[in-house]
Amino acid sequence: MSTWRPRSLGIDPATGKEAFVVARPGGFLAALADAHALEVAAVLVAVVGAVLEAGEASDAELAVLVPPLHAALDECVGMMAVDGGVTQGE
Repeated sequence: MSTWRPRSLGIDPATGKEAFVVARPGGFLAALADAHALEVAAVLVAVVGAVLEAGEASDAELAVLVPPLHAALDECVGMMAVDGGVTQGE
């Protein structure tokens, strides 16, 4: 059994608040949330790649990148799980 969870659509530029939806898989809002998740993951890949390439980051600086990387990876895995009919955590 899959559980639906709130997914981000990004930040509303007018209010500065993050917009969330609980979208049905395959629906329009799910597609928007997927696009946002992939955009966030792509930006994180670029930032982390640049930091690692520079090779001068401290352990503390690298540790700051772990939570957003984990969140982006979790979201992408969740997208793949929905597409493949598998629930997360199984």
